[in-house]
Amino acid sequence: MPPGAPPGLGTAAGPPRSCALMLVLVAVLGARPEATRSVPKQRRYEHSPGASSSWWDVEHEELQRSRSNLPRAVGPHRPSPLLHPNASTSSLSHNLGRELQEKQFSCDVLLKLSRYISADTFGPGLAWNLFRLYDCDRDTKLPKMSVRPFKMVRHKLRPFLLRRMLRLLGNMGVLTEGQQHKVFALLKEHMLKARKMPPKPKAEHSGPCPQPAPHLAPWHPGSDTRRHAVVGRGEALRLESSAAFHSLVIRDGGKVVFADRPHGPPITLRARYILIRDGGELHVGSERCPYASRATISLYGRAADGAAVDGFGQKFLGVGRGGVLELHGRRPRSWSLLDKTLHPGGLRHGPYSSERRWGSRGLNLRVLDAGTGRVAAAGRFDTHLRAAECHRLRDFLALQPEGSVVAAAVGDSAARSLTLETRLLLRDRLSSQHISRLGYRQPWALVGILGGDPLSTVEDKREYHGNGTTGLAVAQREFLTYDGTRFTVTAFSGWIKGVPHNGFKVEVSKGIILHLVDDVRSWLPGDRIVIASTDYSMHQAEEFNLLSCPECKSNQVKIDGSPLYLHIGEVIDGIDMRAEVGLLTRNILIQGEMEDSCYGENQCQFFSFDTFGGHIKILANFSSVHMSGVELKNMGQQILGSYPVHFHMAADVDERGGYQRPTYLDNLAIHHCFSRCVAIHGTHGLLVKDTIGYDTLGHCFFLEDGTEQRNTFQHNLGLLTRSGTILPSDRNEAMCLAIRNHVYGNYVPVPSTDCMAVSTFWIANPNNNLIENAAAGAQDVGIWYIFHRLPTGQSEGQYPEGQAEHTPLGVFYNNRVHSNFKAGLFIGKGVKTTRASAEDPREYLTVDNARFRPHQDADPEKPRVPAVIDGLIAFKNNDHGAWARGGDIIFHNSGFSDNGIGLTLASDGTFPTDDGSSLEVSRSIFVGESSNLGSQGGQNSYWGKGANGEYRTLPRNKTFPIRGFQIYDGPVRMSKCTFKKFTPTADRYSSAIGFFMKNSWQISPQNNVSQILMEKSVGLKVFFGRAGQWFGSNDNDGDKMSVFHDLDGSVTGYSNIFVGRADNYLLHHPGCVTVPRWNGVMCTGRYAQLYIQARRPENLTLSIARAAYHSHPLQLQGVNRGAPYQQYQPVVMLEQAYIIQWDGRAPEDIILYPINFNRGDWLHIALCYPRNTIFHVVKDIYQRRTGMVHSIKHYLMAPSRNSVLNGTGEQLFYFDRVLGYLFVHLQAHEARQGHSYCSQQGCERIKITAQMYPGGSWSCAPNPFSQRPAVSQHPVFQHQALPCRACGAPQLAITSTPSVKYVRIQIQSLSKADIQNHLTSAFIKINDTTFLFNSPGVFFVVLDACSGAVVSRRHFDTVTGENVANSVTDYVQTFIKERSLVLVCSRDIGDKVWSSDMSVFTRLGSAKPIVFHREGSFAMLGYKGRAKPSWIKVLNHARYQKAASLQHYVPLKTKEYQCSDNAFSQNHSEHISAGTAAPCD
Repeated sequence: MPPGAPPGLGTAAGPPRSCALMLVLVAVLGARPEATRSVPKQRRYEHSPGASSSWWDVEHEELQRSRSNLPRAVGPHRPSPLLHPNASTSSLSHNLGRELQEKQFSCDVLLKLSRYISADTFGPGLAWNLFRLYDCDRDTKLPKMSVRPFKMVRHKLRPFLLRRMLRLLGNMGVLTEGQQHKVFALLKEHMLKARKMPPKPKAEHSGPCPQPAPHLAPWHPGSDTRRHAVVGRGEALRLESSAAFHSLVIRDGGKVVFADRPHGPPITLRARYILIRDGGELHVGSERCPYASRATISLYGRAADGAAVDGFGQKFLGVGRGGVLELHGRRPRSWSLLDKTLHPGGLRHGPYSSERRWGSRGLNLRVLDAGTGRVAAAGRFDTHLRAAECHRLRDFLALQPEGSVVAAAVGDSAARSLTLETRLLLRDRLSSQHISRLGYRQPWALVGILGGDPLSTVEDKREYHGNGTTGLAVAQREFLTYDGTRFTVTAFSGWIKGVPHNGFKVEVSKGIILHLVDDVRSWLPGDRIVIASTDYSMHQAEEFNLLSCPECKSNQVKIDGSPLYLHIGEVIDGIDMRAEVGLLTRNILIQGEMEDSCYGENQCQFFSFDTFGGHIKILANFSSVHMSGVELKNMGQQILGSYPVHFHMAADVDERGGYQRPTYLDNLAIHHCFSRCVAIHGTHGLLVKDTIGYDTLGHCFFLEDGTEQRNTFQHNLGLLTRSGTILPSDRNEAMCLAIRNHVYGNYVPVPSTDCMAVSTFWIANPNNNLIENAAAGAQDVGIWYIFHRLPTGQSEGQYPEGQAEHTPLGVFYNNRVHSNFKAGLFIGKGVKTTRASAEDPREYLTVDNARFRPHQDADPEKPRVPAVIDGLIAFKNNDHGAWARGGDIIFHNSGFSDNGIGLTLASDGTFPTDDGSSLEVSRSIFVGESSNLGSQGGQNSYWGKGANGEYRTLPRNKTFPIRGFQIYDGPVRMSKCTFKKFTPTADRYSSAIGFFMKNSWQISPQNNVSQILMEKSVGLKVFFGRAGQWFGSNDNDGDKMSVFHDLDGSVTGYSNIFVGRADNYLLHHPGCVTVPRWNGVMCTGRYAQLYIQARRPENLTLSIARAAYHSHPLQLQGVNRGAPYQQYQPVVMLEQAYIIQWDGRAPEDIILYPINFNRGDWLHIALCYPRNTIFHVVKDIYQRRTGMVHSIKHYLMAPSRNSVLNGTGEQLFYFDRVLGYLFVHLQAHEARQGHSYCSQQGCERIKITAQMYPGGSWSCAPNPFSQRPAVSQHPVFQHQALPCRACGAPQLAITSTPSVKYVRIQIQSLSKADIQNHLTSAFIKINDTTFLFNSPGVFFVVLDACSGAVVSRRHFDTVTGENVANSVTDYVQTFIKERSLVLVCSRDIGDKVWSSDMSVFTRLGSAKPIVFHREGSFAMLGYKGRAKPSWIKVLNHARYQKAASLQHYVPLKTKEYQCSDNAFSQNHSEHISAGTAAPCD
C-alpha cells in the first residue's frame, strides 16, 4: 500500500477490498423501492426450499423484502473511499420521504453480508473462520483454508452471485488463479441462461450494524446502583446482559452498543441518569439493522433523591455536545384506520347480559336474530303458579320468525302449571329432551333454533335436592352472524345457597377481529393497541392486547377484550370518520420507574398518581440523534423542561445545521406520560414521523418559544391529551384558579380566557409542516396555531415584534381532528409575552390575543400570502370543528360533521387597523347530525333525540344551536360546498349557515356564498337567531347587522340577493321578502358599511334610521365600552339618506368612514346636535398602516341643505338650527381593490368637531328629510336563480385517502307491513341516480367495482315467479362477473322464497346462507370476487322490524379488487346521470 494511502484503498495487485465486497452486496440487494418496512420475524420463512432451491434463495428473497433493514449509518465509520454520496436534497424533500440521496456502505456492513451469504455454501464454521480475520482497515494475511469452488457450482447459487463471490475470494488470496479459471469456465453456460439481475441499489451513506463489530468488547457490568459508571476514551463495549448503575456517562469517544440476540434474554439497563457527551455514543440497533431483541432503558429515582445534573435535571437520558444517540427498534406500522365499524361488544347491536334472582319465577326466554345476535324479544312466563301463562307462552313463540335463536332458563320453578301441551310444543319447536320431565324447582337451561333440528339445540339440567345449592345448569352454543362474527349465546339456571339464579349472555366468541385499512402483519400477539374515540368524548379511547390469529388476513388483528363504545370504521355521510388504531408496543422501551401514588411536591392536589417520570433531553451541537421504533412509557415530569423527548435550543438539526443525515424521530410510541410528548424548543428542521402520543399531560407535540420553524410533523397520531400544570395554557379550570404563583398581586385568573387551551399539536410558529396527522382527542384543542408577538423564554430577542403573526403558513395537508372539547383546529390567539405587573397582572405566557396576517417574507409591507388549509377532516368536536381568525386563510377540500359549529371564519376584523383581509372555504362538505350516533358513557354528557328521532350523543348541550358554517366579522366567502342533515328539533335549532351569537362586532356585507348545494336533508338553511337560551337578547350590534350576499341564488333561490335579519330596516325596501323561519329578510340592492368613531363622551347609544323607514331605527351600543373612543359599524344601503341620533348630548368628535364603498358611492347623513353648536368639518385620507393623513380639505358652511345634498363635489356642510341636524354628503372618490375596506391611497373620511354650549336641547325630530315612500330596488322574485348543476363540493366524500374514489350507495327495502301502511318507495340509489322498484320481489343492481358503472339490473318476482331460489342462484353464479358490487333490495317478499336456504349469497360476501323472513325485508351490499371487502353488509329483517335500509360509501378501484388499468372503460354499462330516477320492472 502506498504511504499515506487511506485505509481500504487497493493496491495495483487488485481492486479495493470494499469494492470487492460491494460486488457481493450488489448481487444480494435487488433494489425494490416499495419495500420500506421489515418483515415480521414470525413470517421470515414463509416458503420452504424446494428441490431446485437452496437456503440462500430463501434468504435472498428475504433480504430483498427487508431492504429497509439495511439503512443508514449510526455513527463514525470508515466508508469506502470509492463511494461518494450525491448532494443532499432539501430538508422538506428529505423529510417527506421523497427520493433520498445515494448513500455509501461501510466496509463493515459489506463484510457482514459476505459472511451471511457464504454460510450456506461453505458451511457456517468455514465461513466464519474465513471472514473472521479479514480486516477492512489494514492488510491481513489470511490462513490457508481448503475452499472447494466446484462445490459452489453444484449449489443453486445464482451465477452472477457466484462469480462475484469467487472474485472476492480471489482478491482475498483464498483461491488460486488456476482454481478461478476452471470455475469461471464452468460458469459460462450458466451465465448465458441466467435471468437478468435486479438493478443495483443506490449506495447509502450508513454505518454498519453496530453490535457485531469485531472491535467491541463484551460487557457484563452487573448490578450496582451505587456505581457511577463512565465509558470513556478507547472503550467500545457491547452490553450483553442486563445492568444497573447509579449513573452512566458515555464520553470522550466511548461507545456502548446493546447486543442483539433475538433468542437470548432481553437486556435492561437501569440508571438514575444516562449522559452522552463529548463524542460518546449509545447505540441500540441501527437504521440498517433494526434491533431485533427486546431492550429496556429504565430510569429510576424519586423527585427528592440526589442532586440535579446541570442542564438536564434528574431521571434522564441526556445528549450533550458531541453526543451520539442512535436507537432503532423494529419498525412496525405505527397506526392505521379501522376499515369496519367496531360496535360495543363486537356485535352490531352490542353484547347482552341479564341476571336475575328472586322475581323471575317461571320460564324466562330470550329470542335472538341469528344473523346479528340482536335480542329481538324477551318474556317471562310464570308457568309455576298460572296455567294461563302457558297460552301466552305459545302465542309468544308463534310470533317469532322461524330460524330465530331461542334461549330459555328456569327461574325459581316453572313446572307446577306447565301443561303437557306446552311441554310438547317446547319439545318439538326447540328440540328439547328434558322439558317433558321438568320438575319442581329444577334448574334447566336451553339454547336452540326455533324450528331447527335436534342437533341445533344445547340444553342442561340439574336435580333439585332441597339443600339450597344445585349448581348451575348452563347451555351454551356458538353462532355466526352474516358478517362473519362468531358469537356465543349462554343461558343458565340454578340455586346457590337457597337463592335462585338465572340469566343470559350474548358475547363474541374467542376474540374480536378488527379490520384495518393497512397491512398490519408487523403487529404481533401480545402487543398492545389503542383505538381512538369517534365520539365527542376523547375518553372513549380504548386499549386492548392482541391475540394470536392464524385466520386473520394481512389487514386484520384479534383483540382480547370487549369494546365498551362504538368506534366507526367507515365513511359516513361523505366524511371519513374511521377510528385511528395505534400500536403502543415497540421492542425498545424507555421508561420511568414510578411510585404507586403521588408524593411530595408533585402537584398531588391535581394528580393521584406519581408524575415524576423519566425524560430525554437533547442539547445543541450533538453529533447525531435518530430514534425509530422506540416505546416511551411513564416519561416526563410536571417540571418545565422535563419531557419524554425534548430538543432544547438545538438550532438547525437538518442540512442547514450541518447534519448530513437530518435528525428525526420516527415510529415512536409515547404513552402514559406526564408532560407532553415531543417538545421542540429553539430547534428547526426536525422530522417527527409516524409517532403516537397517547394519554399524556399538557400540550403533546409542542413548539415552545415561537421561533421554531421548518419542523415537519408527518403522519403522527395524538389522542387523550389531558391538562397539565406547567403553563397557563396547559391548565384546566381548577388548575388555573389554584396556581397563582406568578400572577401579580391578588389577580384571579379567568380560566376560559387565560388558560384552558391544552392541545395535541401546539404550533407556536406557522412556518412548520403538518401532513397527514390525526389529533384524536384533547381536553381543549386538536391543532392550535398560536402566535407569539415576541419570542419568549430563552429565545427572547431572536425576531422583531409581530414576525410570527406575519409569517406564511407551512404545508398543511390532509390532517384529521376529532373528539376534542373546544375545537378541532384553532387558528388565532397568542400568548402574553410580558411578565406580570401592576399594569397587566396576568401570568407570563397566559393565553392572549393575536391575529394571523401572513405576508411575503413576514413583511407587512409586502403582498399577502394566503394560508391554505388543504384537506381538513373535523368531526365530533364539542364546540368547533375549526375556528380561524385573520387573513388571508383558505380552506379547501375539507369535511365537517357533527360539530357544535362546523367552521367559523372570523376575519382580522379590526378596522381601521385591518386592511381588508378575507377568508374562504370551498370544495368542502358540512354535515349536521350524521349517522354516527355515538355511544353513551366515557364522559359524553348529552344524550337525546336527533332530527331523525333516534337517540344520539350531542355537542355542548341538548339545546345548543348547531351551525355548519358560522359567519363572524368578514369578509368571508364560501363556494362549492355541500350541506347535509341540518334540521331543527323540538330541543334545538340546527342550521346550515348561522352567525356568531351575542356578537357586538361588525359584520361585512361583502360576506358572500356561491355554488352551494343544500341537500334535501337540510331543514333550515339559514338562521339569524332568536332571543332566548344561547342567543340572549339577540340584540347586540353584530346580531342586528348579520348579513351575507347570495351571489348566484344557490342558497335562497334568487341570485344577487343580500340576506339580513328580518328587523334590520337599514336593509329593507318594498321589494324584499321576509323568511320567518330564518328570522331573515332577502333583499336586492347595493350595501356597504358606515364606520363611525365618537369621542367625548364615548358611552352613548347610537340610533340610526334610514329616512324611508325613520320609524324603525336601530339602536347600536358600540364595541369599545370605556375605550378612548366608541365605534359603530352599521350596514347601510347605498345612495340613501340616514338619520343619526344619540341617547344623550352628541359627541364632540365624530369621524365618518365610508367602508367598502366603491368610487362614486354616497350617503346623505343627518346628525342631531344642540341648536347652538358650532362646527369644524374636515375631509382627509388616513393611511392606516403609517398613521399619516393627507389630502386635507376643510368644509364650508353651505347656505342651504339642498346645496349640500345635491352632491356638487364641493366640501360643504349645512346645520339646520331649527331642526338641530347637521347635513353632510359622504362620498368615496378613490377606487377600492379586492376586499380592502378602503382605497390604496387610504381611507377617506369626514371629521366633525362640535363645540356645544350648556343649556341647548339635544333632541331632534324623527326625520329631517322630506317624506318620500321607500323605493323598491328590484323585487326579489325578479331574480329567480337558474338550476345549478355545478353546485356543491366536487368530491363525493372527504377522506384521509384523497386518491381513492367512492360511490354512494343507499338501499331502502319495504316489508309487507310497510306497504300496508302506504309506504311505496323501495329503491336503490347510486350517487344521485335512483332506481325505483314498484313490483314485489327481490331486485339486483350490479356495478363494476373498478369504474362504478352499472352493468346489470334484474328483478325476481317472489309472489308469482317459479323456482325463484334457482333463478337467483343462476344469476349470481353465471351472469354477475368477478369484481362486481352487488346491491340487493326487496319489496314485499312473498311466500315462495321465505323458507329457502339461499346459500348463493355466500358468493357475495355473506358468511352464511340467507333464509328470508316471511313478510320481512332484505337489503345487501355485496361483492363478487376473490376478495371479501370489509364494507359488505347484510340486513335480513323480520316482519315486526323496521324495513331494511342501509347506506354506505364504497371505495372504487382499490388494490384488493385487482383492477386492470383500463377498468374505467366498460362495455354494456349504463350511464348514471345525476338526479335521474330509473324504474325497474
